[in-house]
Formats: sequence, C-alpha cells, structure tokens
Amino acid sequence: MLRALGIFQRATADQLWRMLRPTDRHDRITRDTVNALKETGLVRVETRLESGHQLWVLTEKGHKEAKLLLPKNVRISALRKLRLDAKGRPVTDDGYDEHAAAVTSTAAVLTGAGYGTPLSWQTEIAHRLPYGYAQYADLTMRAPDAGVPAMILEVDRVNEPVDDLVDKLRRYHDWFELLAPKADAIKAKAARGAAVHDFRLWSRIYPATGREGYVPVAFVFTGKTAAQRESRMRRLEQATRRYFAGEPYPGRGAGITAVDYHQAVPVVVTELERIIADPAGAAGKVWRRLGRDEWQTLTEALDNPDGDRLYAVQWKEAKRRQAEREAAEREAQRPVCTRCGSKFTDDRWQETTRSSWPGECYRLCGSCAKQAADRAEAERVARRQAEEAVRAAAEVPVVKPRSRFGIGRRR
Repeated sequence: MLRALGIFQRATADQLWRMLRPTDRHDRITRDTVNALKETGLVRVETRLESGHQLWVLTEKGHKEAKLLLPKNVRISALRKLRLDAKGRPVTDDGYDEHAAAVTSTAAVLTGAGYGTPLSWQTEIAHRLPYGYAQYADLTMRAPDAGVPAMILEVDRVNEPVDDLVDKLRRYHDWFELLAPKADAIKAKAARGAAVHDFRLWSRIYPATGREGYVPVAFVFTGKTAAQRESRMRRLEQATRRYFAGEPYPGRGAGITAVDYHQAVPVVVTELERIIADPAGAAGKVWRRLGRDEWQTLTEALDNPDGDRLYAVQWKEAKRRQAEREAAEREAQRPVCTRCGSKFTDDRWQETTRSSWPGECYRLCGSCAKQAADRAEAERVARRQAEEAVRAAAEVPVVKPRSRFGIGRRR
C-alpha cells in the first residue's frame, strides 16, 4: 500500500483495491488497511472526490517509509505536503484532477489483470529530444511475465485535439530513432531488421520487446460518449499510419505480403470503460492494434503474425517457386536426340556443352552416340583390315617361271 502510494502519489481505496487485491469482491479490506495506516500516521486523506471516494496520500512519515520500501530504480513521487489555514486546520486540496484519476485507474486495472505489480509502473518519465523538447509519458509499464517487457501508456479524456495525440506519437517515434551515444552512424544506417535496435538509445533504457518494432505505445481513452471515443481512435489511426504501419519487405512482387515492423511503433488503443465492463478486465479482448479492426487481448494485439514469421514462410515458398520456374526453363532448353527423339540426360547434356565441336554425335543422346561410335569404330576397323589386306597383297614377290631343264629363259 505504501509503495503504491509512493509511486502514484494519490489514490482512492477503490483504485488500491483494483491494483493490490483484485480478487476481493469489494474494497473493504483495502479501506480497513488505509484506515489502519492513517492511525499510525503514515497516510492521510487529502480530499473527498465528487464520487464520494476519499483520496489518500502519504504523510511525511509515510513518504520516508515508502522510499525505503521502493527499489532504487523506481522513482518515488513528490510528497503532497499538508497545508494548514491560519487557525492551524488542514486545508482540503482540490488539485486532484480527472486526468490524474484516470492515470491511476489505468494502472490499477492493468495490475489487477496480471500486468505486473505496482513496482512495474513509473509515471511522468521524460523522453528528451535533441530539439529541446521532452515528451513525458503518463505511465510506463514493465510486465515481462505477462508477455509485455515494456509499454508506454498515454491516457486521454477526449478533451484535447487529436493533433496533440498525433504529435505525441511523432515525438515518441523521433525518440526511438535516436542513436545511442558513440553509436556508429554509418553502421546504423546500413543495419537491417532487428539489428537496427542495437544502435538506438531506447535499447539502453528499455528492455527488448521480444517482438519486431519499438516499445509499444498504448492510448487509453476515457470520458465523453462511446461514439466520441470511437471517432477519436479512427482519427488517430488515419493520422499516424506512417508511424505504425511498417514497410513492405523486399521482393514483395514475388508473392511476399509480410510487413517489416522493425522500425515501426506498435500502437494499441482501448477504453477504460471497456476494460472495467469486461469480465476479464484488461486481460480480455479489450485492445485494438491500429491498422486492424478486431479487438484482441493485449499480447495478441502486440504480436505480429504478418511480420517476420510470415516473411520466413513466404520467402521459403518464393524460393521454392523460383527453383521450380528455373527448373522448368532449364527443362525447356534440354536438347533432344536427333535420332531417337529422347531428351538428353544431365550427364550427356553437360558432356556436350564442354565442347564446341559441332559434330553430329553431339546432337545424339548417350545411347545413340555410343551406337554411332561403335558403328564408326567397326567401320574403321573394317577399312583398316581391308587396307592392310591390299597392302599385304601388293608386297608379295613375283615368282619367275623355270624351264624344263631348270634354266630360266633369258629375256
């Protein structure tokens, strides 16, 4: 309880109940606890809201105690000092506005749905830009056990221009693009895919998201009518597409429809009223990813089924189709034997391409070429034998006839 008040500064018992004891049927135990803390001087009631809820804050003693309980990496909120009038009576503070209430309620319903603990949250974290502007986040959440290592939340009560929300998202995108100190700008520019994040400042501050893209940003709308909130979401979606839509992967013409989200900001929207009304709360299908129409759970909305996983499948399929086309083209060029009409085998085709000799045998398949070679060899052997016979006959000596008395005639 003290740690939650140390982070969020002010909260009602209802909000603390939803954050710390969501399985209880009502906030009685939470109210009893804060009343007990009040008796020990650790908390006090700052004011009573129009809804009838008492707004609890830490006393100076409680603030010191909470600071000891919070980890060093969690920033404690400023102390709400007790103000007294001229007669020494406490002055009721009316500085708690509806936006602050909505921010705390958002953290409460998400924590109650299993997205981290009160220690998972920080408020008003500055994201400083080089042109002298600091974009302060209403909330930052880290809930790795729930599948959301990090998320930035902006709470909107439908009371400011949509252009202001667009500017917020633009500034977040600019901040995510900032290079880390001493990062190699040339290597960063050449990096592709997940490697781009190794050079970015945000990766030194936030944990890896476990998905493609930058740290997701959630817009939580509350107030006015459901139709006004819906209209606001659609207008935000149309105006910020360049920041969340991603880029086509190379080779899109080869049947690849996957989207490269590595340098995009995943943006989800929801309504506080929708979360509260859903039986599963923030764990239900109460989130919509900009660029999609269906309502999903938060992890479903943050997932990228059309990203890297689809790209790997489609790229493999594209390579298979390319190999089939090349094989078909090669098969269409395969030589045909001019004698028997059969196609050359791969070995015979390779054998004929090694020589530029335009002989008839190179237009024959291996079998016909062998037969032709055997026939040619047989003919060559026959010719050689005939030539040798003729030559042998020509070399036989002429025998002169002898006379009856054994004396040859004289010519």
